[in-house]
Amino acid sequence: MKIYIDGTYYDKDEAKVSVFDHGLLYGDGVFEGIRIYGGKVFKLDEHLERLYDSAAALYLTIPMAREDLARAVRDTVSANEKHDGYIRLIVTRGRGNLGLNPFTCDRASVIIIVDDIQLYPQSCYEEGIAVITASVRRTPPDCLDPRIKSLNYLNNIMAKVEAIQAGCLEALMLSREGYVAECTGDNVFFIRGGVLVTPDSAQGALAGITRSTVIEAAGQIGVPVRVACVTLYDLYTADECFLTGTAAELIPVTRIDGRVIGDGRPGPLTADLKRAFLAAVAA
Repeated sequence: MKIYIDGTYYDKDEAKVSVFDHGLLYGDGVFEGIRIYGGKVFKLDEHLERLYDSAAALYLTIPMAREDLARAVRDTVSANEKHDGYIRLIVTRGRGNLGLNPFTCDRASVIIIVDDIQLYPQSCYEEGIAVITASVRRTPPDCLDPRIKSLNYLNNIMAKVEAIQAGCLEALMLSREGYVAECTGDNVFFIRGGVLVTPDSAQGALAGITRSTVIEAAGQIGVPVRVACVTLYDLYTADECFLTGTAAELIPVTRIDGRVIGDGRPGPLTADLKRAFLAAVAA
């Protein structure tokens, strides 16, 4: 495995960052998870746009022009001879002094990892998964805008801990007001009466790239889509439910907080949307 760090490739065991890097010390940085399909980087322009927007919101200067970073991503995929896989693109604040002041860091650091990822066993895609609602609330937009994909994921991790302790692989996270935001690493969709619904990002949901791809795919096969404030009642009474994310892709949910969703099996419209999503990937 060849890992890109600031213009140089390192073997996995030799790839290191400074203990004074503010990404390590304070979670100060941004990242993107990106898929590789058929040797091609999926939606790279959209991922880079979100990365640069996140960095701008954090007053973080990425030390590469966008086209140069795109080239570095593709070159790292080629260097690893990866046909299908996952990219973790990271920009840390860089090495600085102890203390929160980010301006002690001279230059941001760019890291590109190309590897494989599988969040859920294959059987989960065929049978669906059970999720719980975490007691940990999603960080509200007035504290940290959910559109910023930062390195600080402790909020999500604590909800993930709850899910694992409850014997589940994923947990729903609510906004401070009690609306459904997202799961710990995935966006949420449900289907009721043939309409596809997903929570508004104003409630704390990341504006996911896979989420937007599924919304586009739904339009192409004639499925109406609504972006709205969603409550647990909406999910409990849904006909179908599924999650989306770069790493997860599209995975059905068949049980929420012990309640069976629909008939307890992945639904037909979920299957249609998955086929449409895979067609978009192939295209």
